[in-house]
Amino acid sequence: MSTLEELRATAHPIRLRLLSLLTGAAMSAAEAGRELGYSQATASYHLRVLERAGLVRVVEVVRLRGGEAKRYRHEASAEPFLLPPAQPTSAALREEQAVYYDALTEELHRRARQRAAGPSVSTDAELWVDPEVWRRVVRRVGEASALIHAAAQRPRTPGTVPVSMTVALFPLRRP
Repeated sequence: MSTLEELRATAHPIRLRLLSLLTGAAMSAAEAGRELGYSQATASYHLRVLERAGLVRVVEVVRLRGGEAKRYRHEASAEPFLLPPAQPTSAALREEQAVYYDALTEELHRRARQRAAGPSVSTDAELWVDPEVWRRVVRRVGEASALIHAAAQRPRTPGTVPVSMTVALFPLRRP
């Protein structure tokens, strides 16, 4: 997440859920809405926001009952992870990041209520580490994210289980 437009587009729990859903399969607004429990109109609105930000793209158009339905896909998360160069952040970008983290927190609360038994890990840390160790950690977590996104399948595919992965890694300003 780096641009203001991307942060604004993802700073909503429905859009975060759509991105996750569309990682495993291309879906129309109606299909995505049904899967997430929202109306087609709600899903369509949020998909257009994500499309304008370049976070989803139309991968096919299908004819349904005399009309057309666009199927969207989120593929960027499954691409090989490249550690981006460090860049200074503006006050506007920091504010948009805070809104994004608020939406992420809300989505994590929703997912935590659905937690099931199985392998899991949870960690929290505010530490001082060598910059090279930090780069290695960020790289490995990015690689894990790319791996799980690349393996994502259509919801309810036989032999699969729903899982949650929420990660926010960032350096802190010195006190």
